[in-house]
Amino acid sequence: MSAVLQAPQPAAAKKWTKEAVEALFALPFNDLLFRAQQVHRAHFDANAVQRSTLLSVKTGGCSEDCGYCSQSARHKTGLEAEKLMPLDQVVAAARAAKDKGASRFCMGAAWRGPKQRDLEEVAEMIRAVKALGLETCVTLGMLKDGQAQQLREAGLDYYNHNLDTAPEFYGNVITTHSQQDRHDTLHKVREAGIKVCCGGIVGMGESRRDRASLIAELANLEPQPDSVPINNLVAIPGTPLAGAEPVDPFEFVRTIACARITMPRSFVRLSAGRQQMSDELQALCFLAGANSIFYGDKLLTTGNPEADRDERLFARLGLQAI
Repeated sequence: MSAVLQAPQPAAAKKWTKEAVEALFALPFNDLLFRAQQVHRAHFDANAVQRSTLLSVKTGGCSEDCGYCSQSARHKTGLEAEKLMPLDQVVAAARAAKDKGASRFCMGAAWRGPKQRDLEEVAEMIRAVKALGLETCVTLGMLKDGQAQQLREAGLDYYNHNLDTAPEFYGNVITTHSQQDRHDTLHKVREAGIKVCCGGIVGMGESRRDRASLIAELANLEPQPDSVPINNLVAIPGTPLAGAEPVDPFEFVRTIACARITMPRSFVRLSAGRQQMSDELQALCFLAGANSIFYGDKLLTTGNPEADRDERLFARLGLQAI
């Protein structure tokens, strides 16, 4: 029997253990990608990729100390804090994103969590973007009781709140809040009936075991995330992780494949770090089961491949946008 058919399965309770995901990581590369492609084709069109655009509607000045983030007020990255973007500018950006082929528009704000007056302004943005016929997603930090319901009433489709890294490694990256705080917000979002976008970051100095632990934790969320962004760290000068050693490209592809196998019905998204990836590496990620990308020139404050480059890559690979 081949190694692919012998690949580990989740336990009877449908829970993925860290050890089971580690065993997936350890498969020969070709076998792992073959397994991931089988799972992908069982649930998705293998040649269709969803495209989202991300806009920073409030940049900088965040009180948290996330070690990877240029927007933390605690890090000297040269980024100036800005106020919440006016509604008309957000609508113009959303309209341009739709014209370029995006189907989902994501809005990010650098807050520990939104104040009520901020939330009301964001709700107006959600309603306006929905009126353009786009799916809506926001990432606003940690939510208080009742705030998720307000977002849902405004028409929000997705809330992004990443777990970032393994529970065991979390304190090496963030100390101003716990990972349980993130779980609490995810619970509020699910209770409000909003779809969850939740993933993590690789390349922050974590081990393969840590990466396996993160994937297992994401896969064991109930229900599993609708979208799973996998970010490849962009080491930003002035942040504590500026000198982090880049993750091996094949290890990044393995992470995508493990996410696909353990979360078969989720969209797995290539997120931050894609600007640094060659077309060949991105093609391997699509083969491993990635079927969503952030599309446009910028992700919050870091660069992203230009839309024209993405169009050319899609044409070369025969991929269709959804």
